[in-house]
Amino acid sequence: MRIHSLHSSTRWRLATSISLAATLLAACGPQTAPPAPPPPEVGVIAVQPRDVPLVKDMVGRLSPFLSANVTARVSGVLQRRTYVEGANVRQGQVLFEIDPGFYRAQLENALAVLAQDQATLANARVTAARNRQLLPVGSVSQQTVDNSDAAERSAAARVRADEAAVATARLNLGYTKVTSPIDGIAGQQQLTVGAVVGNGTSDGGANGTLLATVQQIDPLYVNFTVSADELMALRQAQAQGRVSLAQQNRVQVKVRLPNGAPYEHPGTLDFTAAVVNAATGAVNLRARLPNPQQALLPGLYVTLSAELGEQKQVFLVPQRAILRDTAGAYALVVGPDAKVLRKNVQAGTARGSDWIVTGGLAAGDRVIVSGLQGAAPGREVKASDWQPPPPAPVPGNVPAPAPAAPASAPAR
Repeated sequence: MRIHSLHSSTRWRLATSISLAATLLAACGPQTAPPAPPPPEVGVIAVQPRDVPLVKDMVGRLSPFLSANVTARVSGVLQRRTYVEGANVRQGQVLFEIDPGFYRAQLENALAVLAQDQATLANARVTAARNRQLLPVGSVSQQTVDNSDAAERSAAARVRADEAAVATARLNLGYTKVTSPIDGIAGQQQLTVGAVVGNGTSDGGANGTLLATVQQIDPLYVNFTVSADELMALRQAQAQGRVSLAQQNRVQVKVRLPNGAPYEHPGTLDFTAAVVNAATGAVNLRARLPNPQQALLPGLYVTLSAELGEQKQVFLVPQRAILRDTAGAYALVVGPDAKVLRKNVQAGTARGSDWIVTGGLAAGDRVIVSGLQGAAPGREVKASDWQPPPPAPVPGNVPAPAPAAPASAPAR
């Protein structure tokens, strides 16, 4: 038994030694390197220069097209208001009435004085004519004729003065009916019935009392500003051929309401100041905006986009493809050797979902849009054409799922 046990132990040691030797020989043999990872995949677009509209986003404030004060031009007691506050009124429509008694009496007095002086003039004319007939026969002297002619001229002058006084009295009487100077919306009255307006019985309007304001809000003005530096940069770019500025009456202005909704009626630029505002360092501009439904009100702040012209030979690059660091904006481009290059770019203006790149790229550059996390300058990548994602479905327009096909009847 002992001899059999020794033989078994010897055989086990021999098998273990052979196995260990085989393992060492395998470890010392030639090694096969693991395969290299494939280059990361990226999506690219080949950019080409193009002309795009030059659009500037700004903030403006609405103001009425016309605004006129309704003023009491004669003194007296305010008797009544004849319009509805906040309603549309027409030019010449009576809005207020002032007590006309004093001015009616003035008119009657002026008419009486005119009638008296007209009678005096008629008598002077008859006398002067008769004396001129009697002069040739020696019945009157030349002095008498001269005196009668002078009396006629004096009477005629008094009549003309009386006619002017009548016109003034009639005008003042007409001012007791205060009318609207323009078409528009009449505002709230400033004085109530029974108040005394004006400051004298001969007030010609210089010290008239404000009764209300009428504003015309169709069309409207939208006032905004552009910094002088930006305006000069645009004009320099035009001189260099990089920008084409439109004529003033061709600059279209689109407004967005405070809630972000677009306003349906575009406007047109109609005024550009010739000087820079010393207080703000900006140039004042104004656009005329249709307001047929009177949906916009003066004093409202709105966001507007002004299409000032065209930018020449620029690149439209998706916003996700433009990266930024401490050195500024840059894009990653796939070179001819399939390696990534960094290109610093000038991209300061957005247009929709794209950046407008005015410098740093060349025609045909393949800009990386997707897979940026696996791309780095100098690294080899596998490029394919990038496709923009489909637009998000509009809520409420999601198609209903197709009905399931009926199950087939089991075979019998």
